[in-house]
Amino acid sequence: MMTFCTLFDSTYMSRGMAMYRSLCRHCDSFHLYVFAFDDYCYSFFLHNNFENITVISLKEFEDRELLIAKGNRSKGEYCWTCTPSTVLYVLEHYEVDNCTYIDADLYFYSSPQVLIDEVGDDSVMITEHRYTKKYDQTKTSGKYCVQFVFFKNDERARKVLEWWRKACLEWCYDRQEDGKFGDQKYLDDWCTRFEGVHELQHLGGGVAPWNMQQYTFVNRKGKLCGIENSTKKVFDVVFYHFHALYFLSPVFFLFAADYDKKIKGIFRSFFIPYNIEILRIRRKYPSIKRKEKYVTKQAWFPYSRFEKDCCLWSCCVAKMLFWKTK
Repeated sequence: MMTFCTLFDSTYMSRGMAMYRSLCRHCDSFHLYVFAFDDYCYSFFLHNNFENITVISLKEFEDRELLIAKGNRSKGEYCWTCTPSTVLYVLEHYEVDNCTYIDADLYFYSSPQVLIDEVGDDSVMITEHRYTKKYDQTKTSGKYCVQFVFFKNDERARKVLEWWRKACLEWCYDRQEDGKFGDQKYLDDWCTRFEGVHELQHLGGGVAPWNMQQYTFVNRKGKLCGIENSTKKVFDVVFYHFHALYFLSPVFFLFAADYDKKIKGIFRSFFIPYNIEILRIRRKYPSIKRKEKYVTKQAWFPYSRFEKDCCLWSCCVAKMLFWKTK
C-alpha cells in the first residue's frame, strides 16, 4: 500500500480534494493522511468520512516545539515548518512501511507507484525542479522541490527527517538567507550529506509551470504522455504541480501565472480538465466555496493581455464541457 500525507487549510480544500480524487482514480491501494490546518477543514473531512483518508487536527499534531515556532513566523512559513513533522507523525503513530509527503496542489494522471519503485534499496527520494533555463531559481529556491518526498520507515530515513525537522524549527522563512529558503533549500545537499537518498529520474514525476516548456504533451491510447523536446524521450505523466493557480472568481481561474504557456497540449491535457474537476468538487461539496480566496481586482490588473485571454479561453471551454457532462 502507498501511504501519503499532506497539509492544507480550508482555503485549499478544493485543491486537496482534486488531488485525493486523482489518487482514487489511479491507485489500487493507498491511504492519505490529511493534516487539517484549521477547524473548518478538519470538520469537513471528519463529517464526510472519505474512504482512504485519515484526518488529523492541529490539536492532535502540534507539539511544544512547533507551537514555539508558530509564534514567530507567518501562516505560510508555519506550513513549511511543519512538513517534516507531518511525515514523522505518520511514521511514529501508524503502522506504515513508508510515507510520502505530497503537496495539496498536485494532480495525478497515472499511479505514482512507478516513482516509488525507483527507490529500491534506498530510504529517501527527492524530486528535482528540472527548471527551464528561463525560470531557473536553483540558487534561490533550491534544486529540489518539496512536492513529492518519499521516506521509508527505517533508521536512515528517520535520520534525514529528524535533521530536517530540527532545521525547519530553527529557521524556516519565506526569504533567502545564508543559503536557506523555507523548508526547501535544505534538500540541496541530501544526496551527499546522508546515505540512502535517491533523486527521482522519471520525468513524469514533477511536471510543473517552471519546466513544462521542455515538453510536448499528447494522449496515447488513453494515457497522457510527455515528449522531452531535446531528446524526443516519451514518458507517462504521473503528476502535474498546479503551482501559481489563482481563483479570480467562482468561475475564472488563472493557471501558471507569468509562465510561458505556448505549449502543445498544455490546455487540453492539464488546465481545462483541472478546471472541470474543481467545478465538480464545488458542485458536490458547496461548503468548500465558502472559504476559498479570490485574487482581488487590484491584483488582477497588472497581468498581461495574454494571461487574461488564456484565463478567459480555458475557463469558457471548461464551463462549456462541464455543463455538457453535468
